[in-house]
Amino acid sequence: MQIAIGADHAGFALKEQLKPWLEAAGHQIIDLGAHDLDPDDDYPDFAAAVARSIQAGQAQRGIICCGSGVGASITANKIAGVRAGLCHDTYSSHQGVEHDDMNVICLGARIIGLDLSKEIVASFIGASFMPEPRFQRRLDKLIQVETEG
Repeated sequence: MQIAIGADHAGFALKEQLKPWLEAAGHQIIDLGAHDLDPDDDYPDFAAAVARSIQAGQAQRGIICCGSGVGASITANKIAGVRAGLCHDTYSSHQGVEHDDMNVICLGARIIGLDLSKEIVASFIGASFMPEPRFQRRLDKLIQVETEG
């Protein structure tokens, strides 16, 4: 799977630890930065880059790491076609994909550690949207809200 990944200074270490683990699992990683630890960088820059890569079809899934994950989630959801969720547990990470067709996961590196992050990301990547009528109906309504503004 093609996975875009990005992080600000607060999520940088987690991103750097997740990358080799994802590559070892056979995924192709598009690293959209930060490429160096810079305490002055800003999460919207990296969250938007990951979201735009999803929007453009360059990656099937996206992972954004920042301090809490909140700002990254808010930013990513501004991009049409992106359904980003803040997840700190495995249930939300797979349920968000199965029921809501979530395509970007946001992680709070100051909230959860590496081992739990790996479990959450594995759950996210391993999940597929379940096109049951009720889930499709809800997704269609979500897309309508997005297009109508």
